[in-house]
Amino acid sequence: MMLSEVTPVPEAALPLAPFKAHLRLGTGFGEDSLQDEVLFGFLRAALAAVEGRTGKALITRDFELEIRHWRDRARMVLPIAPVQAVTEVMIRDAAGAETVLNPAAYQLERDSQRPRLCPTGSLLPAIPAGGLARITLQAGMAADWGGLPADLGQAVMLLAAHYYEYRADTGLHGGCMPFGVTSLIERYRSLRLTLGGLA
Repeated sequence: MMLSEVTPVPEAALPLAPFKAHLRLGTGFGEDSLQDEVLFGFLRAALAAVEGRTGKALITRDFELEIRHWRDRARMVLPIAPVQAVTEVMIRDAAGAETVLNPAAYQLERDSQRPRLCPTGSLLPAIPAGGLARITLQAGMAADWGGLPADLGQAVMLLAAHYYEYRADTGLHGGCMPFGVTSLIERYRSLRLTLGGLA
């Protein structure tokens, strides 16, 4: 299984001015924008870390999921949430021939933790040996920064500030994510049930 980001988060969706205010950077100087690219980098890194820890896409954008076999042909759990739409499902055989499924053959079962791709009939079509399925989807909690839950927005801001303040530090210090950040994102983390219990 491989999940790829098709469209990156646009710079306009990132809170550069609030981040500068959070860092208490000086303003009114001729070189106000000198650090902008660096600050965008820290915001993107913090956003990716929070998304990775929670399994949630914060800013809405397009993704592609490639899989070699269905875990369950009656319902395929998607590895990111919340999914807003499944825009295409394509099956490729070992020779490279591609078949785009009729959208009437599947449906998205929305869920804030474990969205699922389900067949409208009994089963999703089989993936040929040596082939794959590619699912194109749109996922995200908000179209822009202002639409995010306040606690997640604050978590990204705190983590980006942490990265900025300790940008020259290479030590791990027992976890890499400050306690304030982990406490803000804890309720968004999905619990997975396995044979051994919670994972």
